[in-house]
Amino acid sequence: MSVFRFTQQAIDGTALRQELADLYCGGYASFEGWVRNHNEGHAVTRLSYEAFEPLGIKEGERIVAEAIARFGVTRALCVHRVGDLQLGDVAVWVGASAAHRDEAFKACRFIIDEVKHRVPIWKQEHYVNGTSGWVNCERCAADAHTHDHADHADHDHGHRHL
Repeated sequence: MSVFRFTQQAIDGTALRQELADLYCGGYASFEGWVRNHNEGHAVTRLSYEAFEPLGIKEGERIVAEAIARFGVTRALCVHRVGDLQLGDVAVWVGASAAHRDEAFKACRFIIDEVKHRVPIWKQEHYVNGTSGWVNCERCAADAHTHDHADHADHDHGHRHL
């Protein structure tokens, strides 16, 4: 199975942990991201996740491979939900096994941080007042707008420096 995958089903951390079991490993760490009932002053009732799955899987696998190489873990895995999720559901699960605990902890942190930054996943929050918002898309649009203004102020004829 792929080391990064999307699912519409509930995530079973116990079953995923078994995929990482290895007698060489003395350390295992995992992270679960749960759907919470609030965000940035809004009361949240549920979430919906969408992803560009073909690209997301490729980038997610690249991230896991980077973590394995960078931290020397034996095995690592990440699963992200798509579709409608209720409060308390696991939205994302990351796990790593290694000879020692430090590598496993570091790999988990790296994977979740990079997935949130690099994988094309969009989160729609549904609020108590009946409205909703595409959280990641709105922030990306705001960032793009800020960069566009900065680009126009540059004296290098619109070439962008990142």
